[in-house]
Amino acid sequence: MTVASRRLELTLLQERFAVCRLAPDAAIPSWATGGSFCSITRTAEELSILVEESRVPDGVTSQPNWRGFQARGPFAFSEVGVLASLTGPLAAKEISLFVISTFDTDYLLVSGKKLAAAIAALEHAGHAIHRSHSQ
Repeated sequence: MTVASRRLELTLLQERFAVCRLAPDAAIPSWATGGSFCSITRTAEELSILVEESRVPDGVTSQPNWRGFQARGPFAFSEVGVLASLTGPLAAKEISLFVISTFDTDYLLVSGKKLAAAIAALEHAGHAIHRSHSQ
């Protein structure tokens, strides 16, 4: 199967997320570890946190209004083209994204302002999008 012909099932997450930036030596704040989904990455340059938008306190450097898709996995580490099959259609429509990979699967986040266009692009590429119960 070629990357272009790969069809995946995605779940549109109901939460709205924010991507936050803290100093590289900052302690991981307690607000960052709650909620149904969070991702914390530390590099030499920053502490980056993805968390439900409602959990971010005032004064934190952040980009709010991100919506997420979960690729229905799990995927083996040897699988090729999972992300390419999803990012290609979005790039073709000039939709930027934020990607998080876990042991089992991948998450794509797009601006809430581009959500409808992202859904259309992914469905046009043959991917199935399942809405969570409150979507």
